[in-house]
Formats: sequence, C-alpha cells, structure tokens
Amino acid sequence: MTLRIIKLKFNDGLEKRIDLEKELYGEIFEPLKNMDYFKNFRLNHFTIEWPNGADFAPEFLYNYNKELV
Repeated sequence: MTLRIIKLKFNDGLEKRIDLEKELYGEIFEPLKNMDYFKNFRLNHFTIEWPNGADFAPEFLYNYNKELV
C-alpha cells in the first residue's frame, strides 16, 4: 500500500497530515492512485482539487479524524 499523505494548514491555524489512500474509491478518484497524478493537485475555492475535477470538501478534510502524528 502506498500512502497518499497531504499536509494541510487551515485558516484558523490548524495543521494536519492525513493519508487519503482509503478515500480513493470510485471512478473520479481512480487516477489519484497514481502517485504522479496525486501530487498534481491545486488549491481551488478553499479545498484541494485535481485536474480531473476530483476534490474533497473542506469540511471533510478539516474534520477528518484519522490524522497522522
């Protein structure tokens, strides 16, 4: 299993490192299983988004409770 870790810093100063590997299911997230594609995200309207339109709601990322330490 390859980890898909993203380090995030929110407007209120909260910082998190989360592994999204287990969240990459469904057709829209299939390309993100490729590490080179996964690294190709951008910030778009307060969340992260990939070229194919895959994204995660900012609330989901903020409340994600499987943070890495």
